Amino acid sequence: MLNSKDILAKYWGYSDFRPLQEDIVRSVLEGHDTLALLPTGGGKSICFQVPAMAMEGMCVVVSPLIALMKDQVVNLQSKGIPAAAIYTGLPYKTITSILQDCEKGKYKLLYLSPERLQSKLLQNSIKNMKINLLAVDEAHCISQWGYDFRPPYLEIANIREIIGHHVPVLALTATATKEVVKDIQYRLQFQQERVYQKSFARENLNYLVLEEEDKYTRLLRVMRSVQGTGIVYVRNRKKTVEIADFLRQHGITADYYHAGLDIKTRESKQDAWKNDITRVIVCTNAFGMGIDKPEVRFVIHMDVPNSMEAYFQEAGRAGRDGKKAYAAILYNRADLMDLERNFEMQFPAKEEIVEVYADLFQYFRIPVGEGNGLTFDFDIADFCGKYQKNMVKTYHSVDFLERAGWIFFTDPVRNSSRINLLVTNSELYGFYAKYEEYAAFVKVLLRMYQGLFTSYVPIKESDIALKMNIGEEKVVEWLTALHKKGIMVYERQGNLPKIVFMTCCKKSANIKIPEEVYDNRKKVMRKQLDAMINYVVSNSKCRSRMLLEYFGEKTEKECGGCDVCIEEKKRQNAEKRMQKIAEKILVLLESGPQTIEEIQKKTDALPKDIIKVVRYLQGKEIVSKNLQSKFEKKR
Repeated sequence: MLNSKDILAKYWGYSDFRPLQEDIVRSVLEGHDTLALLPTGGGKSICFQVPAMAMEGMCVVVSPLIALMKDQVVNLQSKGIPAAAIYTGLPYKTITSILQDCEKGKYKLLYLSPERLQSKLLQNSIKNMKINLLAVDEAHCISQWGYDFRPPYLEIANIREIIGHHVPVLALTATATKEVVKDIQYRLQFQQERVYQKSFARENLNYLVLEEEDKYTRLLRVMRSVQGTGIVYVRNRKKTVEIADFLRQHGITADYYHAGLDIKTRESKQDAWKNDITRVIVCTNAFGMGIDKPEVRFVIHMDVPNSMEAYFQEAGRAGRDGKKAYAAILYNRADLMDLERNFEMQFPAKEEIVEVYADLFQYFRIPVGEGNGLTFDFDIADFCGKYQKNMVKTYHSVDFLERAGWIFFTDPVRNSSRINLLVTNSELYGFYAKYEEYAAFVKVLLRMYQGLFTSYVPIKESDIALKMNIGEEKVVEWLTALHKKGIMVYERQGNLPKIVFMTCCKKSANIKIPEEVYDNRKKVMRKQLDAMINYVVSNSKCRSRMLLEYFGEKTEKECGGCDVCIEEKKRQNAEKRMQKIAEKILVLLESGPQTIEEIQKKTDALPKDIIKVVRYLQGKEIVSKNLQSKFEKKR
């Protein structure tokens, strides 16, 4: 069997691991429960993918990021590594097929969304699988003290009981406080404490917090003083358009991005930015997850984020190439007031949340006692209009209902189009003979995507169109035709989010929002918000130190590049300059009393600096002014 470095070279083409990766891989291969804290872009996936290939059996990966699950499956399949993913929304037939293949040992990695862990079908099937590792991505989601707590993650402990504690767990996250680190290990039932943490310090990244009333003008100054591509984060969709327009009017190639755009438009804007056609992307936090662009030179927040964790992740998208980069927050006092208002909107009264639940069943015309497993496109604007609800409060109500396990809510950004061939390879030849016009098209699909015969595979219609040098509309037409002929299942990506009802419709009196989902969450987010506000308003402590200490990393080292350190350097330099002027003045006064004008002629200092220093020396009673308005040393 190949060792871990041989596997790394064979499948990934790397001759060696990044710092800490090899230690983490070795720990897992030795059978230890392991927690890995690596920054975004630090190569977390290698830490479980390599051990999965090195050991007999299959690795189960739990991840809440459906888009990244799909991307990793496609990427692994392109390397010849058999992998599959199961998440809410997949057809039952597909799920059972994947699980049967897992039991037969056909896959090396199986990706699961946390919601699937609650499925009895999965739990029964997993007993028949040979599992070599349980990997938990975004592990901070298991802790109510984290910034993205997800109750379904608590089911992971039950899976450990099924697969056995002899199978090691590898928990991975990019951001976790000391409290969260302890809670992750407790929730995942670690047999012993084994934590590998790469320093959160980013020596090439300069953190800046700038209080500005005219933020747009300051934004322009930053753009003109820093070369290269960047990201500007704002809180709402309207601002993305406004700021992108403003930048274009001032000669900067900019575009906007938010979750309300259609799929094709989002992909086009994202690709233009990644390929340096667009210099600046102005976006909401819908942009950035899974974006691998190392040479981003600046990330600017025009609105203050809700937590240090969120800020650290978003700011960390700058300078991944190790070269100098900037992360700046532009704010004013009104922004802090907005933060407080937004916090209140994030926590609608429990009665309002339950009312939204009841209205959802009415909206989709689902009677009491029915609805379990039903999936619907959800037009939140139409829903709020019909029931006269506040859009923001409704969105957060839906989020709480999901966290409480009553529904599953998925944004269309996470769901790409996908296909699955329903015929065998040999049956395809018969199809080619009957429908010759589709032969070349199907062959292109088979060359571009692996695993089409065994599972659903995410596709991009635009990529296929580019490969075949035809219009995207024609690709959709052919895929639809093949779907109708029963050759494949073609599920086209939609523009609306989806709601999946996880239970039958219940009476409002029976709907409970658990304390850990609402009350505890509110306490945690209040603490996080206070820490974020403190970071912004503080002007006496190094920004990098504040971030490191928030995540439990103690350091006395000043970064030297943040706004606080820069101001401190200016203060120290000014102090040294004034000290030198004072020394020159005292030497001059040794020869007798002198006026300000006489002192100025004999020094190269500015008049304002001389006056400032003389007043300081007067205050300290080192010099005095005589009757002739001349200054002299006190004896």
